[in-house]
Amino acid sequence: MRILDIIEATTVDGPGFRVAVYFAGCAHDCPGCHNPQSHDFSGGRFITVGDLAAELLATGLDVTFSGGDPAYQPEEASALAEILRSNGRSIWLYTGFTFEQLIATDSGRKLAESVNVIVDGPFVQALRDAKLQFRGSSNQRIINARQSLNENRIVLWHSDF
Repeated sequence: MRILDIIEATTVDGPGFRVAVYFAGCAHDCPGCHNPQSHDFSGGRFITVGDLAAELLATGLDVTFSGGDPAYQPEEASALAEILRSNGRSIWLYTGFTFEQLIATDSGRKLAESVNVIVDGPFVQALRDAKLQFRGSSNQRIINARQSLNENRIVLWHSDF
C-alpha cells in the first residue's frame, strides 16, 4: 500500500489522541482541499500492511485513516483495519465517497465493515464551517459504520465526551 505520512497524537481526526495514516491517492479533486499533495497515487512510500500495522499498534493509540482517500486502496485498508481492530483499536475512516457509494462495491462494503466510524463525502468549499467537529464542510457526515450496516440506514456517530 502507499502512504504519505503517519502523524501521532493528533486530536483533530477523531476523538482523543489518535494516530493518523495519510494514504496516497485521491481523484475527488475537491476545490479547497486541505491536503492537495495527497492526490498523487504514486506519491509517498510503499509499506506492507503487516509493517504498517506493527508500526501503528506500537503507538498504543486508536487510528484514523485519511489521505488522499483510503477508499482507493480498499483491500489494503480493510486488511489493516481488521488487524488493528482485532488488537482493540478503534478505526475512523475519512473518504470523499458517500457512505452509499462506498458500500455499493464489494471491496468498499468490506472496508466499511472493518472500521468503526466513517466521515463521508467530498469537501465542499461553499459549505466549509470551521465550527464543525471532525469535518470540514456541512455535507460531510460522521457515521457509525457498523450500526448503519446492521440497521440498513445511516446512523450518525455521537460523541461520548
